[in-house]
Amino acid sequence: MNTFLKRILILLTIVALGLFLYSIFVENIFEKRLSPKDTVKFELNDLKLKVFYNRPYKKGREIFGALVPFNQVWRTGANEATTFETNQDLEIKGIPLPAGKYTLWTVPRDSTWTVLFNSKQYSWGVNSEMQPMWDPNYDVVDVEVPVKKLNSPVEQFTIAFDNSTDSLALTMAWDDIKIAVPLNE
Repeated sequence: MNTFLKRILILLTIVALGLFLYSIFVENIFEKRLSPKDTVKFELNDLKLKVFYNRPYKKGREIFGALVPFNQVWRTGANEATTFETNQDLEIKGIPLPAGKYTLWTVPRDSTWTVLFNSKQYSWGVNSEMQPMWDPNYDVVDVEVPVKKLNSPVEQFTIAFDNSTDSLALTMAWDDIKIAVPLNE
């Protein structure tokens, strides 16, 4: 084997070892995540919607008003910032939301939530002081929706699309709370 091939083989071995060590020690790809990643999609005719988020568990904890404080911006999930993507312009409670990708933030309260669609993309949901990375200067839509109390608790935070009543809604449920954000084309 000539010297050039040996050097390439050594270089490729070093790169592979580096990637392997990075995946173990930095990304923990072999460890189960406490708040697993999930992607929810909705397609109807030409409309395509997608939400990427992380799904924390209740685990016997008091959620709203405790783990997730009232009247403060929440990253709406865990870990990475939650993203909402639409390929068509939408209208949310009379406010236009242009086609694009947004980060999704909420301000939970006892009887209503404020839902914020923010045009800035954030790599993570909170900074090192555990404060939301949200910048209000990039809010495109800011709507208030009522809270619905559920009869039985939802163990894992869940985002879904509901089109069961001929009106499309983005729903979020966790613990004994559910909200629905109306989405119109």
